[in-house]
Amino acid sequence: MSQDQRPAARPRRRGALLPTIIILVVAVIGFAFFASIYTEVLWFNQLGFQEVFWKTNLARIASFAGAFVLMAVAVYFSLRVAYRSRPVYSTENPVQQNLHQYQAQLEPIRRGAMIVIPVVFGIFAGASAVGQWQKVLLFLFQEPFGTKDPQFGMDISFYTSTLPLLGFVVGLLIAIVLISGIAALLTHYLYGAVRLQERGLFISRSARVQLAVTAGIFLMVLGLNFWLDQYNTLLNTSGYTSGALYTDVNAVIPTKAILAVAAIVVAVLFLVAAAIGRWRLPLIGTAMLVIVSVVAGGIYPWVIQTFQVKPSEQTIEQPYVQRNIDMTRAAFGLSDVQVIPYAATTTATQGALRQDATTTANIRLLDPALMTKTFEQLEQYRPYYGFPKTLNVDRYTVDGKVQDTVIGLRELNPQGIPVSQQSWYNKHLVYTHGYGVVAAYGNTATADGKPVFMQSGVPTMGKLGNDSSYQPRIYFGQNTTDYSIVGGDQNNHVELDRPQGTDTTSDSKNTFDGNGGPNVGNWFNRLVYSLKFQSTDLLLSNAVNDQSQILYDRTPVERVQKVAPYLTIDGKPYPAVVDGKVKWIVDAYTTSNAYPYAQQQQLDSATTDSQTARAGGALSGSVNYIRNSVKATVDAFDGSVNLYAWDTNDPLLKTWQKVFPSSLKPISAMSADLISHVRYPEDLFKVQRELLGRYHVTSAGAFYNNSDAWSVPNDPTSTSDTVKQPPYYMSLQVPGQTKPAFSLTSNFIPQQVGTESRNVLYGYLAADADAGSTAGVKADSYGKLRLLTLPPSTQIPGPGQVFNRFVSDPNVSNSLNILKLGQSQIVNGNLLTLPVGGGLLYVQPVYVQSTGGGASYPTLQRVLVAFGDKIAFAATLDKALDELFGGDSGASAGDKNSGNNGTPTSGSGSSGTQPGASDAQAALTKALQDAQQAIKDGQDALAKGDFTAYGAAQKRLSDAVAAALDAESKLGAGTSTGASTGASTGAPSAPVSGSSTGSPSSSSSPSPSK
Repeated sequence: MSQDQRPAARPRRRGALLPTIIILVVAVIGFAFFASIYTEVLWFNQLGFQEVFWKTNLARIASFAGAFVLMAVAVYFSLRVAYRSRPVYSTENPVQQNLHQYQAQLEPIRRGAMIVIPVVFGIFAGASAVGQWQKVLLFLFQEPFGTKDPQFGMDISFYTSTLPLLGFVVGLLIAIVLISGIAALLTHYLYGAVRLQERGLFISRSARVQLAVTAGIFLMVLGLNFWLDQYNTLLNTSGYTSGALYTDVNAVIPTKAILAVAAIVVAVLFLVAAAIGRWRLPLIGTAMLVIVSVVAGGIYPWVIQTFQVKPSEQTIEQPYVQRNIDMTRAAFGLSDVQVIPYAATTTATQGALRQDATTTANIRLLDPALMTKTFEQLEQYRPYYGFPKTLNVDRYTVDGKVQDTVIGLRELNPQGIPVSQQSWYNKHLVYTHGYGVVAAYGNTATADGKPVFMQSGVPTMGKLGNDSSYQPRIYFGQNTTDYSIVGGDQNNHVELDRPQGTDTTSDSKNTFDGNGGPNVGNWFNRLVYSLKFQSTDLLLSNAVNDQSQILYDRTPVERVQKVAPYLTIDGKPYPAVVDGKVKWIVDAYTTSNAYPYAQQQQLDSATTDSQTARAGGALSGSVNYIRNSVKATVDAFDGSVNLYAWDTNDPLLKTWQKVFPSSLKPISAMSADLISHVRYPEDLFKVQRELLGRYHVTSAGAFYNNSDAWSVPNDPTSTSDTVKQPPYYMSLQVPGQTKPAFSLTSNFIPQQVGTESRNVLYGYLAADADAGSTAGVKADSYGKLRLLTLPPSTQIPGPGQVFNRFVSDPNVSNSLNILKLGQSQIVNGNLLTLPVGGGLLYVQPVYVQSTGGGASYPTLQRVLVAFGDKIAFAATLDKALDELFGGDSGASAGDKNSGNNGTPTSGSGSSGTQPGASDAQAALTKALQDAQQAIKDGQDALAKGDFTAYGAAQKRLSDAVAAALDAESKLGAGTSTGASTGASTGAPSAPVSGSSTGSPSSSSSPSPSK
């Protein structure tokens, strides 16, 4: 057979492998996307917040779709019109022949490109609009504030709810017109309607018309942008204060209006030129617009500012600074601050605290930032339990009396699970929850410095929850960040529940019987959650049964943020026993950065202090309006979330209530027990105190001079000297109150200038944090801010000065050195300030902690107190106060002889000498020498490996410490420290055993080094 007779080769068939792979990849990606949505639907349905899920996502979809359609349609028609109006040229011209060849190469992909290009730009526009869904809803459902801005007379809601959306829409339109114009210009260039020639630029008539119309539309949108900029000047932050100042009002705002009108006029000229074909006027108009924008928009305001404002700035700017003061105070809830002049005394007289006996009896001595280690050592029981880095302060009514309480939950600590047991099965099905509330009285301690618990133990017992309805298990907490699979057959307990008792190493088992998460009993739900958490074990494990539930998104902040994405969540939720259940109480805020004339406040700088540096939780972002509009609860057992509309006067909250009518419950739905544990939120208080540093001044002239600016003092007890002192919760009666109340307090000192700062007290701020105890009713006094202003001439020592006196006083140092004998260290507690006795009382607990091992924890051993220039130091608060106030403070008047009439004793303010002082001094000297020798002998014994000798040395050290404390107590009994005389005894009055101070004993000898 010849070659010509051979059969033609069959065309090769395209293989099915590649299309199959593509289809599978698309299917997997599609199913993964579906799984992420489906699991979210299950989560929101289980919590009962379907409304939030669907409305927020519909708003996102609508925002995306609107921007997508606008951009895609505009770009498509721009390309389409440019293509359809392309010129037709003769092919005889060589230049046109080359152009036709280039167009021919583009033709195969032209149709697809004219679809793909608009779609791509539409997707980008839609993606930018998705995040604007809140602006869309705020605009559609806005609620008026009932307050008008001082410049234009517009309701505040125009700035918070209308202007943000209009600004975004105008910006989007500008982008659409620009991109559409560029797309048209490129198309015209590719098809020869726009080209460079020897005689210059050639533009066909059709191209000129399209580009002129585009330019006209662009200038119209630009004119609208200029017009909106008038209102944006009221949000300006570049001046001395936020808002429109003199130059803005008299130069910038009129200029914006002129530019807006000019842009519209030039736009009309372009549209007319497109119709009649005469381009001279629009081109001249464009040039004039540019010149006007430069002169009127830049040069003219500069001239006004330089030659008219600066020479007389204080006088000229005064009305506008006053606007800033008034609007800032309104935006941050400072308009009703009660300013109370407080002529504080610095003289500590006998009986001065008698009128404040209730306050002093409730002074909190347990520092929540230091008690975590103590709680862990005394109440942890198992390494897979843990407490938060900083405990919380609350109050409970115990035996008919309201008690300040330090409280924490015994949460699951995943890091404490033994490494050998960290299998998927154990981590997700066995170790699922913590157990129990641990709470201690805030104002007392045992004889050896340990907390006195009102609720503790395993099984949990105490004053807060001991009946059959109390549910102590903690499935949802701040440390539960991983998912767990719970529930199922009640006869086949899998979950590790709690230790059987304190004297046994066995643990009980339990099965979750609540409704805490979506069901994963059917194969489809297991499949989608296996995909969500990327776990084949979840899909294949036979421990997952028909009744199993999956718990995830388990932290209180995370749960509240998901069901209320329109709120800003406080960084520090706190637990409370409410109606027999353990609940997390979470504060939430409505915020805005568009309140006219209000000062912008950076939340991270305002809310960061020594406690957030330790435990985290500071807010972030910039706002100029904030309200604590919502109180939320999260059940620690089943994770159920309730949102309560707390600030019913907040217009932004009213807007969101219209958007999500079934998500927010009224205050009337709050039980009396829940309201009794609501407190004024820390983050809001920190923002307010930061602003009050300047905005306590309400006169524009004094404000401008900045001669009376304050700042929050740094925390003197912190290892860092650059972090602020945190506010403190405590029960006290501030001047202006008729009875003590649970309050949140803070201090003010003069504003630091450069590196210099006078650490004297200028102000004291207290917020009434007690919401009452009546079901469905908020106390009228709740949230009242009282600002005590102190006369600068009085020179009340600030926290830094007081702490420096504590640590530098020689006799206090000697007493602390005794406590530090052996392997112990001193830990300073929080330095509290209380306006009592006609002045300011400082109280600081002093703890001792062993440095000998990881099982050490701080125990309360001494209390430092200061009033004016005097300090005192004793084993108990009552003794320290009596020493400080001349032998009888009046703080515990029922146990004292009231016949002193407040007259100081002869020992007050000086280092009085007691009978037998020489004998006590000799005993003290000998005890210190014995202690030093015992330490040396113990170290020598360890070096030789002689543990019998080491134990004997530790016994002698313990005896020497006790003897030293006893001698030191006798030497300093009944005295106090006066800074004016330099005398200080401040002696402790009770011996401390070696074990309580953390000194090593023979039972806890360290292993020999090798």
